[in-house]
Amino acid sequence: MLFHEIGGPDVLTVEEAALPAPGPDEVLVRWETLGLNRAEALFRAGTYYYQPTLPASRIGYEAAGEVEAVGADVTAFAPGDRVLAAANFPLGSHGVHAERSVLPAAALVPCPAGLDAVTGAALWLTYTTAYGALVERAGLLPGQRVLITGASSGVGTAAIQVVRRAGAVPIVTTRTEGKRRQLLELGAEHVIVSDDEDVVHQARRLTDGRGVDIVLDAIGGPGFAELGGAIVRDGTLVSYGWLDERPIALPRQWPLTVHGYANIVLSGDAAGRHRAAHYLAAGLADGSLRPVIAEVFDGLDSIRDAHRLMESNRHTGKLVVRL
Repeated sequence: MLFHEIGGPDVLTVEEAALPAPGPDEVLVRWETLGLNRAEALFRAGTYYYQPTLPASRIGYEAAGEVEAVGADVTAFAPGDRVLAAANFPLGSHGVHAERSVLPAAALVPCPAGLDAVTGAALWLTYTTAYGALVERAGLLPGQRVLITGASSGVGTAAIQVVRRAGAVPIVTTRTEGKRRQLLELGAEHVIVSDDEDVVHQARRLTDGRGVDIVLDAIGGPGFAELGGAIVRDGTLVSYGWLDERPIALPRQWPLTVHGYANIVLSGDAAGRHRAAHYLAAGLADGSLRPVIAEVFDGLDSIRDAHRLMESNRHTGKLVVRL
């Protein structure tokens, strides 16, 4: 999957491209499933935090598949191993929405044993973002109240489970009433419908006036500053997305801690990948982590339709393409 100009889903094209044999420290992977993320829609549209390399930019952070060949000096993987893309690479040159890719060995992680390919494509990026932002960066503790904005996204649904697994309380926002029941069924303690309710007022009311301990925000923009009114004194706000493309405004409810979080912090470090992999394996084994799949599309050509659904915001959870 390539694109030669920025724009909507129709700029994505399926093209034949020659792949070199894997060189030193490289791995050739045949992908079985691809996971979609909001980052790819932003990247395709030219509004991501870095720009595509045009023409012939690649795309895609997330995929699950099988190793076909390894280059010299690769010891971590062998042909036949099932792997996930670690989402720690530039999209333009290494994007994995393709039938096959040659990647650095450090851009892969082992697929947890027994995990099917569809679930695998919905796992790594969303859950390591939620885990890294909440547990490693915000220091999530049992009993804390956590406000998760944009909770119907892949990261949002993963964050609900990460908060629950820690023994903490997820309070979530969504724009429409139609997603309230589903988010409650997925584990949210409370749902605030932001189109109809004042998020700060409701967060205060639901915590008996105290406020939440942590905010995990996917939206950004000027509204980020308002979230300071929902947090306890010396609380923590983590911004990991910018659905609102306007500049982020900082809250003034000092003291508080504000983090800008990107998955590369965890996935770009070998020790971080190791910690995250063990966290995910443990959560999958005890059933506390269960990727939410909104819809599965078939065939590489269907990615355009998947992008359209992603941008409509009608779904809850991850969109996956099966090859």
